Amino acid sequence: MAAAVAALTLATLPLPVSAQDHQHMDHGAMEQDHSSHQPPEKTPPPDPHAGHGPPAASVPIPHGIAPPPPTDHAADAVYGPAAMARARRLMVKENGGMIFSRWMLDRLEYRSARGANGYHWEGEGWIGGDINRLAVKTEGEGAFGGPLESAELQALFSRAIDPWFNLEFGVRHDIRPKPQRSYAVIGIDGLAPYWFEVSAQAFLSNRGDAHLRLEGSYDQRITQRLILQPAVELNIAAQDVRELNIGAGLSDIELGLRFRYEVAREFAPYVGLNWERKLGDTARFTRAAGDGASATSLVAGVRFWF
Repeated sequence: MAAAVAALTLATLPLPVSAQDHQHMDHGAMEQDHSSHQPPEKTPPPDPHAGHGPPAASVPIPHGIAPPPPTDHAADAVYGPAAMARARRLMVKENGGMIFSRWMLDRLEYRSARGANGYHWEGEGWIGGDINRLAVKTEGEGAFGGPLESAELQALFSRAIDPWFNLEFGVRHDIRPKPQRSYAVIGIDGLAPYWFEVSAQAFLSNRGDAHLRLEGSYDQRITQRLILQPAVELNIAAQDVRELNIGAGLSDIELGLRFRYEVAREFAPYVGLNWERKLGDTARFTRAAGDGASATSLVAGVRFWF
């Protein structure tokens, strides 16, 4: 009984100072440890528009006449004016001042048709620079064993109006059919979007009759050497020309489909199909002259240029 009273008395006595300090130190350490797990204070993100505001003061735009370009060249002091002048002339010549030329016979073909076999040619050539050129165009056809049915020659001045199209004007002379005609020519040709080659020419003859010719073709590459080319040509007359069997309006249409193989880029044989049809009064005049108004023929020929 005495031992139980002594144990109870010891439990109710205050702790020594050292023990109290130790208990408070443990409690402070716990508080400090708890505060170390608090999330850090977040800093605001930078403003994405900072520094992009209007300037404090606008700079005035200068006005007046621009200074002239410099006429001296630093290289002249090292190599001499004469040597550098020659070098500059050579540079201009090699970068756009040269004269080029190309001559192409686009169609030289044999035509096999019902009743008579014939031939047809169509080609052009030009000489000049990137902007201005002199051009020559020719085309014609006839029947083997018969007279030359049609033949024309054009001499044109061609000027580039943008990277894709040329404006051309000049003269045209028809050797056949008779009576012969001479025409003033103005037209445009070039490469339309999606790589269509197109041409439009207006003609005014020395007799006052006017005509319009529209042409188009497209090179569909099957392979790098095998090419399918559809082509179309339309001729329109402003009035009747009875001596040439031409009626007013849409006078004739020609459709062709040629399949060529480029042995080299400059030489390509081909085969194909060609269909011609005269329309309206032109067909009536042609039948009255004893000829047919339409013709379908198999063609075989060659295309070359140099």
